Amino acid sequence: MTAHFPLIQAAATPGARMIESIDSFARDAAGMLDRPFQRGQYDRIDWLALTARHLWPDAPVAIASARIGPHALWLPLRDGGAGRARSLASWYTLAFAPIATPGCPADVRETLLVAIAGQVGKRFGALALWPLEPEVSAELQIAFRARGWIAIERVEAAHWVAHTAGLDFDAYWAQRGSKLRNTVRRRAKSSPVETQIFDRFDADAWAAYETVYAGSWKPNEGSPAFVRAFAEQEGAAGTLRLGIALRDGRPVAAQFWTVENRVATIHKLAHLESERANSPGTLLSYAMFRHVLDHDRPDLIDYGNGDEGYKAEWMDERRARHRLRLFNPYSLSGLTAGAATAAQALLRRFAR
Repeated sequence: MTAHFPLIQAAATPGARMIESIDSFARDAAGMLDRPFQRGQYDRIDWLALTARHLWPDAPVAIASARIGPHALWLPLRDGGAGRARSLASWYTLAFAPIATPGCPADVRETLLVAIAGQVGKRFGALALWPLEPEVSAELQIAFRARGWIAIERVEAAHWVAHTAGLDFDAYWAQRGSKLRNTVRRRAKSSPVETQIFDRFDADAWAAYETVYAGSWKPNEGSPAFVRAFAEQEGAAGTLRLGIALRDGRPVAAQFWTVENRVATIHKLAHLESERANSPGTLLSYAMFRHVLDHDRPDLIDYGNGDEGYKAEWMDERRARHRLRLFNPYSLSGLTAGAATAAQALLRRFAR
């Protein structure tokens, strides 16, 4: 038995490396980051490829990979230069996390993440990772601290959800506050709108969405090409729910949802600023919630990141998304970035 111990030890030692392109990443994953194997929308190769191509075309990707036997873990990063990296994410990403092969045991995941921290430290001295669920931030801190990194965490954004398991729309609506229910009832009488809901990509409906968005209170879209490519992708997969509200035949509000794995996610919504007094966005939300709850029966509705006041009326729970900054004190870039962050924190403290 003693003679076999080194072989067992060797097999249990993770192999870690950096992957330099999305194509190489896809080959390394061998299909394990495709839709059938990853339930999380933001954990899939197609989402990450769209993000890299449309949002950060000039930033080299740097995907840290670690593997033990059949189990693998990846931390997708983009290289910011000067020894610094950020999560391969954008303002469209509602949750970022290390991505594991399906069925990876918790203890193996921990081992792989520590190996990734060691591999990342060979190239980068400072990381900025967001938006993280609190438990993801905690696991990253444990792994990187095991390799000597320093971690600074802060709350980045609010994240609103509604728990809808077992509820049809009428049951859900009965739980909403009287203010919202009365607003919908009054507006439906005084400014009726026609609503259309598409579960496949429709070019005319998408043109209406873009027209509404351009005339809304929203800031300019960061990457219209990204949003359209994502909508086309989800339309082909059957997860798209695109809602358009029309008044007198004119598009006045639009919403872009996806529904998958019993989770409905509200990605984008807008209404014409000129129509604010008529509340077309509220009336379209009413139609979208009714359609999704009665037809798709999700267990959870995710209203995305942001603490806008109207979300509380439709949702049940306010969660948090974190930003985690990690510094490797054994590298010059880590020391420099860490000192700058500490100085900024002191200035904010004394400015209060």
